Amino acid sequence: MEVFYYLVFGSLAVVVAAVELSKNNKDRSNTSQSFESFKNNYLLVYSLMMAGDWLQGPYVYFLYSTYGFGKGEIGQLFIAGFGSSMLFGTIVGSLADKQGRKRACVTYCITYILSCITKHSPQYKVLMLGRVLGGIATSLLFSSFESWLVAEHNKRGFEQQWLSLTFSKAIFLGNGLCAIVAGLFGNLLVDSFNLGPVAPFDAASCFLAIGMAIILSSWTENYGDPSENKDLFTQFKGAAVAIASDEKIALLGAIQSLFEGSMYTFVFLWTPALSPNEEEIPHGFIFATFMLASMLGSSLASRLMAHTSPKVESYMQIIFVVSSVSLMLPILTSFLVPPSKEKGGGISFSGCIQVLGFCAFEACVGIFWPSLMKMRSQYIPEEARSTIMNFFRIPLNMFVCIVLYNVKAFPITVMFGMCSIFLLVATMLQRRLSVLAEKSKTEDWVSMKDKEDEADPLTVA
Repeated sequence: MEVFYYLVFGSLAVVVAAVELSKNNKDRSNTSQSFESFKNNYLLVYSLMMAGDWLQGPYVYFLYSTYGFGKGEIGQLFIAGFGSSMLFGTIVGSLADKQGRKRACVTYCITYILSCITKHSPQYKVLMLGRVLGGIATSLLFSSFESWLVAEHNKRGFEQQWLSLTFSKAIFLGNGLCAIVAGLFGNLLVDSFNLGPVAPFDAASCFLAIGMAIILSSWTENYGDPSENKDLFTQFKGAAVAIASDEKIALLGAIQSLFEGSMYTFVFLWTPALSPNEEEIPHGFIFATFMLASMLGSSLASRLMAHTSPKVESYMQIIFVVSSVSLMLPILTSFLVPPSKEKGGGISFSGCIQVLGFCAFEACVGIFWPSLMKMRSQYIPEEARSTIMNFFRIPLNMFVCIVLYNVKAFPITVMFGMCSIFLLVATMLQRRLSVLAEKSKTEDWVSMKDKEDEADPLTVA
């Protein structure tokens, strides 16, 4: 039955992908051939990088458990990964502005491949090293590739609006289609071919190696601020000053941390939320459903960003409200639906209701990523893009570490309630960002009009 679920949702994913990719013909009529070539090259590389990441995710915990480690030791390994991303990853990721974004992307591939290799060892210290390397790689994945794309896009003189096309397609493919295909492929390697839980990590290494070869052969280097010889401390100081001096950047960082923190907490909580009495839930089917919802969300985002109205800053307020309400469902069902006391069995009625809410949340995640990327491209200064983006990940990783450490200290409903409140706060911050963006646009228009009036002798007369 589970194989049937995978086939059905794999087919649905292909259909959705075909519909999304069919829009390329319309996009090509509005863009240039050189941009299409550039975009497709980046999408291929980004998809390979995300495939390497998605292949590992479902099997990390399973691999550690097969080596005989308990929940406490596995929890320490996960905390080490997020802690590494917060500390070492921030430093390494920030070096991309000075040493080059292409070089940072290659470093991501090498670091993650080394992390995959450590999974062959059952030694706890070796696995801990792998988690540290994985944390560094994660910081590079979520900062260096986007920084390279924005800088290269602007360097080649492409229109700013075209950047949204690349963002939405990247999330649709990398965070949607690749996640489903990677799940199917990993399941094939582990269960069908009986290659063991290490097989997905070896496959991930292959995808990362192919992507690295494409980067080395087809990408050019770009930097944040090559004209000034800044040390790392100066870079951090400059990024901190940029965040402190521009409220829009600070708001964007806070919004990102609140949403991503809620998202990562959701990743840990959805399984126990749907099986409070050890119900046998179809994990693969539910995961595929979530990813399909995310794909639909990213497809909707591409349509929203293709129009000048509503603006990203406006519709994201609605997205955060919907996200908050979606994560309130576990709390509401606990009050409205009588809890079952029977152990085992299939998914409960309240669980089915929660799945619908979680799918809505995943659709919001699909909209969030490309929309966030567009806002970052508008507000974050180019000379310190990677450094500032990694600054944003410090409170995020700190929050996730705290949640992991105290995950058993609070009921699941309290954790979901906390996430829902964070998303409501993100809504208010997004509202403030929208007001500031509109005010800045008005001031720029008035300033431009004054300059035109000064330059026009008839107006002066």
